[in-house]
Amino acid sequence: MNETLTILLESAVIGALIGFGAGAGVARMFHAPKAQGMGAFRTLGELNACENDPIAHFSFGFGFFFNAWASTVGAGALSGDVDHRIVPHWAASIAMFKNRNLAETLHNPRRMAFTGAAVGIVLISLLNTTAASIPHSLQSVASQVLGPASDWLLNPVMPIIFWMAAVDAGRRTGGWGTVLGGIAHIVMGNAVPGIVLGIVVGKGIDDMGWNRITKSLTAAVVALFVASSFLRGVDMDLLEQMKIGVPGWLHQLHESTGTAGQ
Repeated sequence: MNETLTILLESAVIGALIGFGAGAGVARMFHAPKAQGMGAFRTLGELNACENDPIAHFSFGFGFFFNAWASTVGAGALSGDVDHRIVPHWAASIAMFKNRNLAETLHNPRRMAFTGAAVGIVLISLLNTTAASIPHSLQSVASQVLGPASDWLLNPVMPIIFWMAAVDAGRRTGGWGTVLGGIAHIVMGNAVPGIVLGIVVGKGIDDMGWNRITKSLTAAVVALFVASSFLRGVDMDLLEQMKIGVPGWLHQLHESTGTAGQ
């Protein structure tokens, strides 16, 4: 069988599965906590930011299309923008083109699943077939030139955007976002996870006050950062940077768990 035809058929199957899952999962996010959704925290915010305008949804997804295409060409892999941004927004755009009723479109898991499957078939087929037909010399250029641009988008552009959103949400939310974002940058190398958690904690305290739920959430966030710091060996690096000797028992613990020097 022709290689291009093989890639096209396999891409259609993969695209249908990705689109079906992403479309249904995004729609189910609007029914939480009664239903389990599937999508990133940013996906929900970005969908709401488009204010149910089909043109805005299409334009937003199209803005990440070239980044996804560059990733496919340069690295041979689909980026997270495909199922987190492009498929959900293009599916929402198509679903709401003639009908703005959210209950029947964006919030309808069945409608979004089949629309997302159709989008996924076309999108993945287009990405993979064009990437396969690009000469290797051009693939190298795409990797060397567009790769750093994607890195700049992830850090520091995205952290700045999320931090501004946290500050705009209020003093308490901004404070939590700033502190946890700074810790996340030290521990994980990217401030976005910490800022997002800070927004959740801050808004939870604003809405419900200090009750059992918010205290449990805060404790879970602290435990997450402590565990992540240990697994990445940040505690040992921090002690060494502060010119403090690493205790023998801590070094042995890291050695036994395989987390030393990470």
